[in-house]
Amino acid sequence: MTPRRVVVTGLGALTPIGNTLSEYWEGLVSGKSGAAPITYFDASDFKTQFACELKNFDILDFMHKKDARKQDRFTQYALVSTQEAIEDSKLPLDTVDKDRVGVIWGAGIGGLETFQNEVLNFAANDMKPRFNPFFIPKMIPDIAPGMISIKYGFRGPNFATVSACASSANALIDALNYIRLNHADVMVAGGSEAGVTCAGIGGFNAMHALSTRNDDPQTASRPFDKDRDGFVLGEGSGTLILEEYEHAKARGAKIYAEIVGGGLSADAHHMTAPHPEGIGARNVMLNCLRDANLKPEDVDVINMHGTSTGLGDIAESKAIKEVFGAHLYTMNINSTKSMTGHLLGAAGAIEAIASIMSIQNNIVPPTINHKTADEEIDPKINFTFGKAQKREVKVALSNTFGFGGHNACVVFKEIS
Repeated sequence: MTPRRVVVTGLGALTPIGNTLSEYWEGLVSGKSGAAPITYFDASDFKTQFACELKNFDILDFMHKKDARKQDRFTQYALVSTQEAIEDSKLPLDTVDKDRVGVIWGAGIGGLETFQNEVLNFAANDMKPRFNPFFIPKMIPDIAPGMISIKYGFRGPNFATVSACASSANALIDALNYIRLNHADVMVAGGSEAGVTCAGIGGFNAMHALSTRNDDPQTASRPFDKDRDGFVLGEGSGTLILEEYEHAKARGAKIYAEIVGGGLSADAHHMTAPHPEGIGARNVMLNCLRDANLKPEDVDVINMHGTSTGLGDIAESKAIKEVFGAHLYTMNINSTKSMTGHLLGAAGAIEAIASIMSIQNNIVPPTINHKTADEEIDPKINFTFGKAQKREVKVALSNTFGFGGHNACVVFKEIS
């Protein structure tokens, strides 16, 4: 059978640099940093004392306190960004066939805060078995797509993808294929994460994965910079409404872009480190382009995984040189993690949104905080350092890579 075309008809974003899609895009284009001292708990004894938290956000603006108490923050975030995306899509909830609408959601960790607090309470109560009845349903990653389907009555395919930092890109690829293969007409896809907790900061500190630039948090996330010292932990959520092209056209939907391909690969190398030659990153981009029936020369922009880690930035830079060759020097490359921090399982979703908005607006957001060139990274590559650049963007590719060697890549194209 001929795969059906799939387009994006709604977007929702809840990020450290903006609590709505428009605020997020404005933050990206202006080069805003979301990093600041941690406010959720006393981090004074931690090696890292800052993160990219949400700002001026109150879940009680979106749901009753009683309902909020039954959900971990990662599920709350998922419901908030999904509400915006569904409203943005103008999906006719009263008439759409809800048997043909599904939800696939990515979360690398899920309810980490819930798990942490329940264990702390257990220890504080002399190990007496007194647990919250919502402990398990608040914690499990698949509760987020479950709650979205319950809220809106969507009865199509429904599950969670868990592949560390590639989780929500995996969700997008699965959603794309369910529509392509005629198992659904509309899919809600994205990811959320709420890892800014004692356990999250402490755990990543123990791995030496986080920046410890406590004296200057706003410049701590510095992808491709020689003095980068780790990523900055972020939180939030991103939602995309994917829809079969003819279904979208028939209802007169606004179309942001077409999602034309997705690629997957594994490094098969190390628990946390990327393959030093970027083999998995190379393969995932080639797989994505092959799936989309595109050539490397068709791509205008790549939103890199670009976490601001020593090994990762170099390996990914090697990979893009191998895939794109001389064409690389005509492209724009960026890492929006320099502004948002690393949203772990939600990274793929919010970075896919950034790629789509680049196509919509013909603007490439910057990679901020670059101060010193790294001699191991080709200086001729245009990493869009410092400020946003205007250019025609017809095809945008987005990379996400996760612990365990999981790689996912999605590509979007101007609708034609």
